[in-house]
Amino acid sequence: MSTVPLQQYRASFNPLIRPYLVLNIGFVMICTLIGIPLAIVWFCGVGQWWARHYFDKLECELTSTRLRFRKGIIFEVEKTIPLDNVQDVTFVEGPLLRHFHLSILKFETAGQSAGQANSMQLVGVIDAHNLRNEILSRRELLKKEQAAPAAATSQSNTTESVVVLKEILIRLDDIVAHLNKK
Repeated sequence: MSTVPLQQYRASFNPLIRPYLVLNIGFVMICTLIGIPLAIVWFCGVGQWWARHYFDKLECELTSTRLRFRKGIIFEVEKTIPLDNVQDVTFVEGPLLRHFHLSILKFETAGQSAGQANSMQLVGVIDAHNLRNEILSRRELLKKEQAAPAAATSQSNTTESVVVLKEILIRLDDIVAHLNKK
């Protein structure tokens, strides 16, 4: 079964992720009394600098077999998830996210344990619904392609078994005929 390879899908990120990140992280700092002085520095320019560089490093690409995501400034993180391991893609929007026209895509993967950190989250993908649908449809296509050779192999094994059983039956008939002659 030959299929036409799917084109690589490169996701774009909404630039409004920068002010969202600055406010979100700044709010977390303010919630802790110790973080209030840090929040002042954060809102005076460090947050904007960090958010701009963070946004510039964001990458996400979808191929016919995997999803790859990269982010980070000081510590760069690159994660690759094989599509056949993707169990579900969750779409999340909250009040603050909606205000910035953003959403979060969360991925649940096979083999993920309870103590493990979240497998992967994408924040601020433009047209996140379309990316979610594309991931799920490519996953289903990949599963069908993987099932087709297995079914062909199974059918081939069944055909070979029938041939072997017919040969055994012929040999048994020969043995019975030989024994009847004596």
